[in-house]
Amino acid sequence: MPVDCRERILSNDYYDAITDFPVWLLENYTDEQCYASVEGLYNIIYFGRDELRDPQDYFSAYRGVPKLYGLMQEGGGLGAFDPNSLIASGITQVQREPLALTGRGVIICCIDTGIDYTDPVFRNEDGTSRILAIWDQTIQTGEPPEGFLYGTEYTREDINRALQSQDPYSVVPSRDEIGHGSSMASVAAGSRLSGGYQFQGAAPNADIVVVKLKECKPYLRDFYLVPHGVPIYQENDIMLGVQYADGFAEPFRRPVVICIGLGTNYGDHTGNSPLGRYLSAVAVKRSRAVVAAGGNEGNAAHHFHGQLNNQGTAGANSRTVEVRVEQGAEGFFLELWGSLPDIFTMAIRTPGGETIPPVRLGVRDSITYSFIYEKSRVTVTGYLVESTSGEELVIMRVQDPTPGIWTFQVEAVGEIHNGEFNMWLPIKQFLTAPVYFLESSPYITLTEPSMASSVIGVSTYDASNNSFFIDSGRGFSRCGSIRPDFAAPGVNVSTINGKESASSLAAALTAGAVAQFMQWAVVEQNNSVVESKEIKNYFIRGASRSFDVSYPNREWGYGRLNMVGTFDALIGV
Repeated sequence: MPVDCRERILSNDYYDAITDFPVWLLENYTDEQCYASVEGLYNIIYFGRDELRDPQDYFSAYRGVPKLYGLMQEGGGLGAFDPNSLIASGITQVQREPLALTGRGVIICCIDTGIDYTDPVFRNEDGTSRILAIWDQTIQTGEPPEGFLYGTEYTREDINRALQSQDPYSVVPSRDEIGHGSSMASVAAGSRLSGGYQFQGAAPNADIVVVKLKECKPYLRDFYLVPHGVPIYQENDIMLGVQYADGFAEPFRRPVVICIGLGTNYGDHTGNSPLGRYLSAVAVKRSRAVVAAGGNEGNAAHHFHGQLNNQGTAGANSRTVEVRVEQGAEGFFLELWGSLPDIFTMAIRTPGGETIPPVRLGVRDSITYSFIYEKSRVTVTGYLVESTSGEELVIMRVQDPTPGIWTFQVEAVGEIHNGEFNMWLPIKQFLTAPVYFLESSPYITLTEPSMASSVIGVSTYDASNNSFFIDSGRGFSRCGSIRPDFAAPGVNVSTINGKESASSLAAALTAGAVAQFMQWAVVEQNNSVVESKEIKNYFIRGASRSFDVSYPNREWGYGRLNMVGTFDALIGV
């Protein structure tokens, strides 16, 4: 690799691209071949802007441009430790004898904002750290992990030296400034301590691996029109974090549980993104499991479901979609995914009455429109056959939108065979002001990558009264696959930052429960070759279900996480 590879990875003067073609084909993209391989499934390449004849060629390559992911948890709270979420999930019960499942011998990896490694809940009773390693992608002064090109790795030995120092951060300077990753790690694997310190996670004896993600490059933030100051992370950095976590299974000979508390509305909502496919590839490995949060978009009005028909009804072959843009919105992306075999066109009307005629683009085309009386700019990019889903994709990038009602007229070309289409706006954090559909659907609002095929995707509920969390994402997937798999507590969950509510905490609690099961299955050799899909189905069989609800359904999947029920199902109770 050239000596400037780290600079290319970090510099805003270089573009990142995710490819799935072999290394020898990379010569067509960059002479210096600065790339990172993701287990031979993907190659992430880094190339200068001057290496492209037309930058639009890059931004039009939907699959290759890294998608941006946001945090699935907002803010912190107060309150003493409350075990209710652990009890409702049956986690506390199986921590006790005779099962005594505390995650012993299992590794839990959180790929997020880092961890407060000095907090007592991440230490053993003798004061040493339970963290095996931290890969901090934001610090470039130390050595990266073997086989990786950027960031700094801190081992357990480094962390223990830091904990013995009067100034720990002079030894290991990695911090979690946001607290999101620390909250997740505490819920999944916080220690059970004595001496008056009361806190307990789902798998208090599991070892912990942490990836602190670097924030996205400014050019991607600008392209996706995401406000500055909002924590955002690139798909390719997350993929490399997953590869790092997966690498602990073989040398340590331990099962690995990977927890993803990030999400996005970009993508086909069937798990076909590069990250989704890679997570599925990892999840089917023996002694591995991947858990992903279902997001907090269920009440955001960011999804529209449309159905056209050819039944002769006036206007039945077109559908008006209205988007309300509040004052202060700097821009937004809007994706339309059309189902096979139909072809869709799009006409646009601004709040000021200016119009863009029906747009029908070719195999992969892009066109930008400006207006006379309004400063808005709209770029429409179309893919007749998007490469991962095989279905039509139309993307609208609306810059400096005029406040008011934007009207999108969706129409099918020729005879209608299916007529179904779905549209998504970005997640809430990616907007500077509210932007939402006036006629929205709360369904198919699970964020990616929770819809990846072999990943355990969870929605969120309130364990205090068994009510569904109003903001939780809902299923199914766009193609009708059953998602979520089940619901887990995520409302007023005790973390080291107080009581918090979010889908990322439901994922963290589930990850801890998976570590408990991995201890029983792999460490204690009751089923040493178990993997994510099998664990998912064990959990589904043991889930709690209400007599007045039909399962599976879009909110609860197959029910509520219940570890006692899972083991009862194993013995045929």
